[in-house]
Amino acid sequence: MSKENEVKRKAHLGATIKAVLWSFFGIRKKSDYESDAANLNPVHLVIAGILGAALFIGVLVTIVHFVVAK
Repeated sequence: MSKENEVKRKAHLGATIKAVLWSFFGIRKKSDYESDAANLNPVHLVIAGILGAALFIGVLVTIVHFVVAK
C-alpha cells in the first residue's frame, strides 16, 4: 500500500470517546456514523470500547457490592 492511498485519520481523543459513549447508549445519527467511520482510527475505537466496557462492569460490580453488603 503506497502512502498516497493511506487514509489520514485525524480525529482527537474526545471524538473517539464520544463515539464510544454514543454506541453504548445505542442512538446515533447516520451522518455522525459516517463521519466517525471516515475520521476515527479503528484501533483507538477498539481500545476505548474495551476500556469503556471495563469501566461499566466495574461500576456495576461496585453498585452490587454496596447493595448486598451488610
